[in-house]
Amino acid sequence: MENPIRSALGEDGTALVTIRGEIDFSSADEVAQGIRDALSQWSPAEIRIDLTAATFIDSTGLGALIEGYRAAAEAHTRFVVTNPSASFRRVLSVTGLCELFGMEDGQSADLSQATGA
Repeated sequence: MENPIRSALGEDGTALVTIRGEIDFSSADEVAQGIRDALSQWSPAEIRIDLTAATFIDSTGLGALIEGYRAAAEAHTRFVVTNPSASFRRVLSVTGLCELFGMEDGQSADLSQATGA
């Protein structure tokens, strides 16, 4: 099985963790560990979690992202979730995690326009 987590360090010193596929019970531990590994390997000032290729998230997946956020906070690293799909944005907005995950207000505003709210 292919690893759904890819990590890279950008030229600007930002760590990028890309998550593919479902973020659920079967992958939550791997997602959280991938974030912790990137933090410990590079000690970046900022870590970006790219959800472009993520297809689904459940409560355990949200827990994995929260665990990653906590690890980043302990390392004094800015934690930012990027490129969530409209359905992911909806979940993050409803759960109140947009601000915690460093998502800009514009991303939340785009959600309300996309859903007709």
